[in-house]
Amino acid sequence: MKEPLVPVVPMSHTAHIRSHRKPRRSATSSIAMRAGVAGGVLSMAAAGASASANAAEPVTQTIELPTLTADMSAAVAQSAAATQQAAANYELRAERDAAAAKAAAEAKKDLAEAKKKAEAKKKAAEAARKAAAERAERSAERATLSTTASASASTSTSVSAPASGSVATVIAFLKAQVGDAYVMGATGPNAWDCSSLVQAAYKQVGVDLPRVSQDQSMAGTDVPLSSIQVGDILYWGGKGSAYHVGVYIGNGQYLDAANPSKGVVIQDLSGYPASGAVRVL
Repeated sequence: MKEPLVPVVPMSHTAHIRSHRKPRRSATSSIAMRAGVAGGVLSMAAAGASASANAAEPVTQTIELPTLTADMSAAVAQSAAATQQAAANYELRAERDAAAAKAAAEAKKDLAEAKKKAEAKKKAAEAARKAAAERAERSAERATLSTTASASASTSTSVSAPASGSVATVIAFLKAQVGDAYVMGATGPNAWDCSSLVQAAYKQVGVDLPRVSQDQSMAGTDVPLSSIQVGDILYWGGKGSAYHVGVYIGNGQYLDAANPSKGVVIQDLSGYPASGAVRVL
């Protein structure tokens, strides 16, 4: 028995693809969804109102700190006091150390100045002692020369006493003044100018000479420089207008009160040749 034929219905070429259309919702479902949305909106509105109300009130949070006991507070205060005292002690020590260093420096400086002054005083005392000894020695020599000159004058009948003795007395007196100061216008006994020294030297043997060098160059007898002898008076400058005088002591040397820097000295005639010479003994 043949099976009955099933009619074949032609299918669309897209019948095998699932449809993308959303299924239709029922009216009941739509109403329920709308009610849920409305309830959610109302809930959100209520929550927002609650949040706004809460935001208007300040939020206060209290943090409780541990309470210090009385013993701990005392310990902290004691530690702070000890630290402050240590700092004060350190500052005090620093000030004392600085003061001690300053005092030591000043003491060292004072000691150096005291030593310097003591040395200067010692040198001054030594110089004064030496000068006193030299003055005493010259005074003794002058006393001896004065005695000799007086004795010579008392036994002489004229100024032209024996030349040898007179000249020796003059030269001895002059040499006793070596080292004395030169002071313009001074006449001894420890300071001279050139003409006062020559005048005093010849006065020891009774010869009175003029006071100034110009007049002394005119005294006695002119002597050529090539023939001068010990005891002759040398002068520098023109005869009658001489500006300096000295006495020839032999061996090409003369003695004079030279100037403030040299005083009474013995010098070589070759270093300062004289202009002329006169002989009074």
